[in-house]
This record gives sequence, C-alpha cells and structure tokens, in this order.
Amino acid sequence: MSAKFALTMNKGKVAMKRFTVAENIEVGSGRLLIIAGPCVIESESVCMKCAEFMAGLCSKHGFGYVFKASFDKANRSSGSSFRGPGYEKGLAILAKVKKEFGLPLLTDIHETGQAKICSDVAEILQIPAFLCRQTDLLEAAAATGRVVNVKKGQFMAPEDMNGAVEKVKAKGNERVMLTERGTSFGYHNLVVDMRSLVIMSEIGVPVVFDATHSVQLPGGLGSSSGGQRQFVRPLAEAALAVGIDALFLELHPDPSKALSDGPNSLDFPSMERLLDSASNLHELGMKSRKERAG
Repeated sequence: MSAKFALTMNKGKVAMKRFTVAENIEVGSGRLLIIAGPCVIESESVCMKCAEFMAGLCSKHGFGYVFKASFDKANRSSGSSFRGPGYEKGLAILAKVKKEFGLPLLTDIHETGQAKICSDVAEILQIPAFLCRQTDLLEAAAATGRVVNVKKGQFMAPEDMNGAVEKVKAKGNERVMLTERGTSFGYHNLVVDMRSLVIMSEIGVPVVFDATHSVQLPGGLGSSSGGQRQFVRPLAEAALAVGIDALFLELHPDPSKALSDGPNSLDFPSMERLLDSASNLHELGMKSRKERAG
C-alpha cells in the first residue's frame, strides 16, 4: 500500500455501505453472503444440482445465498476451450434456476451491450478482473441499477480499485462490491495479500473474497489454467477471520469433469466442510473489523 493512500484513508472513518441484493438478502449487514455455483453454465442439470445443494446448505447455516454461473467465459487460455452456451441459452437456464429455487443471480458481462440484457435476469452484474478498468463496461453495468461486483485485477493494487468504485458511483449507482481474487506472482501463479481485504473495505464498499480463483494457476496447464484446490479452504478461512462480507466459491458435482476451472472448484462434500466452519470465523472477523474501525 502506498504511503499516500494510507495517509488519505486514515484521516477519517469510512462508513461501510450496506445494501439490498434481493428480497431478504443484504450485503454489508454483518450476515455472511455466499456466492457460489459452477464456473460456466455447462448444462441446466449441473446448474440445478448446484443451486439445490447450495440453497439447502446456506439455509442450514443462515447465510444469504446468490447463485453464480457464467454464460460465456470470454477469457479462456485457448480459443478452443469451452466458453459456455452464450447469453440467450445461458440466461434462459439462469432464469429457470431463479424460478425453481427463488434465488438471486450473478453472472459476468464482458461487453457493454450485455449489461442491459443480463440485468433483466441477474441481480448482480460482475466485471471480470481483466476488465476492471474498462470505463465503458463499468458505466454500462452501473446504469442498469443492478448491484455491480468488480473483481480486482490480478495486476491491481487494492487501493487503486477506488477508481473503479468511483466510476460506478458517478452513474448514480451506490450498490458496488469489490472482490479479491489473487495477485499475479511471477508466471502461472497467484498469491493473496490479506491486507487487500482491509484496504478495500476502507474504501467503504462490501468486500468479497473469491477463494477458488485465488488458487488458480493461470495458463498453468498450457492450453488451460491449473489450480491448487487444497488451498481453497485455508485461504477462505483466513479471509473470514480478517473480516469479509461475502465468500465467492466455484462448485461442481464432479470437478474432474468440469469444463472450466475444474482444478480449483470444490465438490459438494468439500463445500459442506468449508461452510460448516465459516460461521464462527465470520463472527470473529466481523468483531475484528469493528475493533479496527474503532
């Protein structure tokens, strides 16, 4: 963190923004929000299985839950990799998930024209990490009035994400979140600086930790990215203890057969074990964050 930014942020307390995502689901309220689902929409069946499992698990623990899946993975390592069904078929599947389970939805957008189309279905529009500085995309997402979740670029300092937040707010949309998903560390590797969770919270927006993409090994398999699934739980638990508003996780019934990000996706038993430990750690993190805020 730059000394200039540290001095600026420490001049006064920044109030944490709290807002509604969907009926009975808030972020920034102190109640943990879980954002989880398959990396990409492979089929209606996979989405339904993940949504049903997560809805039950989050209800059991009293967590808010948002189902996530991408209709298009536009930044795959190889042009021949599976990208998804596209927005027409993809949004139709997401709409079925919403109707069947009554869940709010998150999906990525990559182009300005997708913002309005996706906002008719999804409560949260996500800006991919590689596009977090794209002003036109941020503004298009903001103009929909939907919640905008901006993933911190692997090349970005956490304090510099204030610029992305201001671009969204300048369009009159105060419902913006920031997501930590790891920082480039040499070739084919990411590291997580837990300080970034504190720094981004000081911007005054809810902070999300993406535990599964943070263990990704970008391009590590040559034509696709690898991952170190064994580190998902330790990093997630560390982030919960620091104090976050939401936990972002990728889930698949059989990660070994996933068409995208299988190496860093969780299966159902692993997800259950992680969330079983999340409540106490989240409570600790919220207490710590309040004490830091004075």
